[in-house]
Amino acid sequence: MDFLQFLSWACIVFTVGMFSTGLTDLKKMRATQSADSVQFLPFLTTCLNNLGWLYYGMLKRDGTVVLVNTIGATLQTLFILFYFHYTKEKRRVTLQTSAMVCVLCVAWVYFSMILPAGETRLSQLGLFCSVFTVSMYLSPLADLLDIVRTRSVERLSFSLTVATFFTSASWTLYGLQLQDYYIMVPNTPGIVTSLIRFFLFWWFGAVSQDKPSYKHLQI
Repeated sequence: MDFLQFLSWACIVFTVGMFSTGLTDLKKMRATQSADSVQFLPFLTTCLNNLGWLYYGMLKRDGTVVLVNTIGATLQTLFILFYFHYTKEKRRVTLQTSAMVCVLCVAWVYFSMILPAGETRLSQLGLFCSVFTVSMYLSPLADLLDIVRTRSVERLSFSLTVATFFTSASWTLYGLQLQDYYIMVPNTPGIVTSLIRFFLFWWFGAVSQDKPSYKHLQI
């Protein structure tokens, strides 16, 4: 097994593992018969991101990118369907999902019919996917600032942080090996934000341990 093949398998295993963390939310919805404590937008944006990279992988004929994002898009669609089943705000969910479908349709027309086939289409699609992925990695920065302010890491998931770190590192090395900067560059912020989270776990972990594990009931 050469190094590129090793990285390919690492990307598949770590990324699917990161996607499967959403199964925790699915189990929570089934247990409570409610979606009140689960956020919907991460499912929607991740699904959109997966579909974009799936198209990129198909144009580039990269089996690793195609396989990973096919699994990711399938899982996110499953999460969306479960959320719609259990949520009380079906109108809001329908509107947000319809907006995503409209974005997909516009993107499909632009990338498939307006742009010429070949390198131009591939590069512009890669740029779009890269920007979208970077925005997803940077979106939790507000939460990290809140963690610094409250000096508590209770809102952070250590397992998700580990999964994100290894996933981002694998894709960065994979893109570097292929000399594909559209894959390499957008995954670099994932490594940086994961390292920041590891530092917060180390810095505030001892502080959090001094706090009670329960929360006071508000009457």
